[in-house]
This record gives sequence, C-alpha cells and structure tokens, in this order.
Amino acid sequence: MKKNRVNPRQVSARKKPTEIKPERIQKLLAQAGLGSRREIERWIVDGSISVNGATASLGDKITVREVVKLRGRIVKLADKLQRMDTKVLIYHKPAGEIVSRKDPEGRPTVFKKLPKLAAGRWVAVGRLDINTQGLLMFTNDGDLANKLMHPSQQIDREYAVRVMGNITSETAETLVNGVDLEDGRARFEDVQEAGGEGVNRWFHVVVAEGRNRVVRRLWESQNCKVSRLIRVRYGSVFLPPGLPTGRFELLDKKGLEALNALLS
Repeated sequence: MKKNRVNPRQVSARKKPTEIKPERIQKLLAQAGLGSRREIERWIVDGSISVNGATASLGDKITVREVVKLRGRIVKLADKLQRMDTKVLIYHKPAGEIVSRKDPEGRPTVFKKLPKLAAGRWVAVGRLDINTQGLLMFTNDGDLANKLMHPSQQIDREYAVRVMGNITSETAETLVNGVDLEDGRARFEDVQEAGGEGVNRWFHVVVAEGRNRVVRRLWESQNCKVSRLIRVRYGSVFLPPGLPTGRFELLDKKGLEALNALLS
C-alpha cells in the first residue's frame, strides 16, 4: 500500500493576532474559520468581501487590523483567531445525507448533526456522495481543510467497497495501472480482496485524489457495479469501529499531530 510522505512537523500553538504577518486574504479568513479557501475565493470574486471600505481582490494581503466585511457585516478577525483552537471532527456519514449546508430538495445534510462552535464554522474535508457512507472529517480551520484536500498532497483515501461483477486478478491489475476516464487518467493505489463469494465481493481500495465519484467510476470502467461504498480512512485518520452512523467524535491531540505531519 502507498505511504504518504511524512513531514515530522508538530502542531504548534496558534500565533497571537499581533504576531501575524500580512497574509493573502483568503488564507487569513480561512484560518479564522469563515470557510474553506475555495469558498472565500468565490465570495471575493462575487464582491461579497470588502477591506477598509474597498471591494477585496484575490491578490490582497491583509492583517487582523484591517476592517473586513463579509456581505456588509464586520468580521472581527482578531477575536476569532484568539478564541479558535484547531479542531477536527470525525463523523460517520450514513447513506442518504448530502455534504452541503442547504439543499433545495429538502434532503438531510451532514451539517445538521454537528455540534455548534463558539467561533468560526465547520468546513468539510472533501465530500462523499449521497449514496456513500463512512468517514467524513470537518475542521474549524479552513486553511487546514484546503491543505488536506489539495491534489499536491496526494493523501490516501481508503474505501471498503462491495462490487458485483466478474473480477479477476487482471481486473485488479488494470485498475492499479490506471484507466482513462472522461476527466483524465485515474487509478487505485492498491486493491485488496476483503471477503465475499461469487459475483458479490468486498474489496479495500486506496485512491490518492478526491475526484468526483472516482471509486465508482473506476469499477464501472471494468463493467462492475458498486453496490456499497464506505470510506474507512483519510490519511492517518481511520473510521472508529465503534462509532455509529450519524454520530461524531473529536480527533485527539495525537491524532491531530499525525494528520498535520502528512502535510508537506
């Protein structure tokens, strides 16, 4: 199985606001827990953020001393950064929930079950489609979420998958070597049998990217159908075996240090 590159960096205490140097606006707002960098970049582009009375631009660098407004409301960056310790939440997502704050169709969302934060808000680390269950992480640090999702990090995601089809050793070899999908070449880092008989068998597979439905599409490329999909690991974080679906727990300090050590 592929191992992620490890940088033995420890989780350090967050700097006091007076020590923070000018940072790109999307990075600083993400650190304050307003959202992921991608979300904040969208808000900047659509003109929702102002700095000292002027509409913000993507290249702006700011400190906590600036007057920042989001949709006309002042964002107290210094207060948010002082009060916020990095938290990572492990959630066992059931099938049938979507990874979105609101849904026009009224479907249940994962955010409804999360605990409230004193400062900032929860940002999802990646996504799972509505029919996929398993490990979903959230953090109040949007910058950390961005790093954990960034393709350059090549962080492993491991899934338990029940597959229907005629699967041979050649099938597994093809999936590890890579196949061409409609959005580019994709592959499993590893494929291991995990039980079952006949045409309905379990496998554990590892991917190093978060491309949309990539696990299902890789199996479908070999004329196989995924009947159940469960994410069991994201980098160094495993789905706790005793955590029921729809429940959550906080990652402890040791787990947070291991997760940060994956980031280059």
